[in-house]
Amino acid sequence: MLQTVFSDAALPVDGVLAILVPEDGPRPASYVAADRATGGALERAVGADSFSFGAGRTCMLLAPGGGFDRVLLVGLGKVAEIGARVVENAAGAAVAALGKLADAARIAADGIAPGLAAHVAQGAVLTAFRFDTYHTRMPEDARWRLTRVEILTPDAAGAEAAWTDLSAVARGVYLARDLVSEPANVLRPPEFVTRIEALRELGVEVEILDRDAMAELGFGALLGVGQASDAPSYTALMRWNGAGDESAPLAFVGKGVTFDSGGISIKPAGGMEEMKTDMAGAAAVVGLVAALAGRGARVNVVGAVGLVENMLAGNAQRPGDVVRTCSGQTVEVINTDAEGRLVLADVLWYVQQRFTPRLMVDLATLTGAIVVGLGHDYAGLFSNDDTLAGRLAAAGEDTGELLWRMPLADSYREALRSDIADFKNVGGRPGGAITAAKFLEQFVNQVPWAHLDIAGTAWARKAAPCTPKGATGFGVRLLDRFVRDHHEG
Repeated sequence: MLQTVFSDAALPVDGVLAILVPEDGPRPASYVAADRATGGALERAVGADSFSFGAGRTCMLLAPGGGFDRVLLVGLGKVAEIGARVVENAAGAAVAALGKLADAARIAADGIAPGLAAHVAQGAVLTAFRFDTYHTRMPEDARWRLTRVEILTPDAAGAEAAWTDLSAVARGVYLARDLVSEPANVLRPPEFVTRIEALRELGVEVEILDRDAMAELGFGALLGVGQASDAPSYTALMRWNGAGDESAPLAFVGKGVTFDSGGISIKPAGGMEEMKTDMAGAAAVVGLVAALAGRGARVNVVGAVGLVENMLAGNAQRPGDVVRTCSGQTVEVINTDAEGRLVLADVLWYVQQRFTPRLMVDLATLTGAIVVGLGHDYAGLFSNDDTLAGRLAAAGEDTGELLWRMPLADSYREALRSDIADFKNVGGRPGGAITAAKFLEQFVNQVPWAHLDIAGTAWARKAAPCTPKGATGFGVRLLDRFVRDHHEG
């Protein structure tokens, strides 16, 4: 992870410097000093480029004088609108611009409230993520160089203290991104279990349900999905008991299909390699638990993930098969590529029956339909509880992991009616993301519950501030904020 340090030292007069500058109000002292040191080069560049310091805009000066190799100006937008999300995005823009150009850089953050300085580190670290495990060679112009950032702020000690919690969240995001980035021949269910068991080092209780345990519990839906794979299926349970009491936990459930071929309802070959990411919901839950434990969150939490491969073989689940779920309800499997909801059906039911949680939130790359409806900027939010839905949406706005609430009316249940079982696992093309969520609702009782369909947000096809191209870790920051704002004692 990118090394970050905080300093209240005077402005340097050499090296690489980024300056965060609001669009209105007086220029920060760092800007004034750097402009003076460079003989007015900053003001000349701003004038020549008609630079407005709008949020996220950048202006690079090469060898402007005064001993600087580069000075990067980064806009923050209007002072009244500068908050944590704006600051993180601005720091991310700075790191993205400098990452391949310098080994070390300083970011002058005296243009923001001192209490936001730790978020400069957050934006820088999240943007600097790279998954280079399998690169054996890389062109020099493609190599990421930046390894250290010094953040200049009037309250370095306060920023360092605030960064303690934020850095734990960043490590949780990194963990989730690493998991989603791994190829499916490496991160099969047994290896996923091994990665989860490492959370014990953070004080997390980990329990693994193997095939025999799940069969005894009646996990017919989950086991049916994984029955054609030569890798065993598992359910992993993670408990963080940070409240110090016996209060009911919050429950977070993730879909962990480590590779989704579609089964007998096989997917087209084009793009099938992306199906290694079909465990992004489980990765987010693991990253969230790591973040909460890493910062010592004062809350009781259960994380549960169903880990399977959906493969083809002579014993593969067939369209038309009927499976009995942990709840006792039966499902006619119309499409074996609608497997994630079968995995979640058993895990959701088991979690609420065993742990009696205050609420449940599940995350899953569940449907292509949500991508058609919302694209890649918003995840779909479905919920049986208005308060829960509103709090999740607000946390999404705060962190930039955006949610859009979708309907969950009872009329959609009709599409799931089966002639020979309690339900079908698909309801046809119309409203496909909604009927998928409606299917999950049949395995939730009266507990407040939300389903996040992250199929469009788990993987970024282009880089953005705080989110490099590739795995996003979507859900870790959002749910950490949700927990922090509403559930820590």
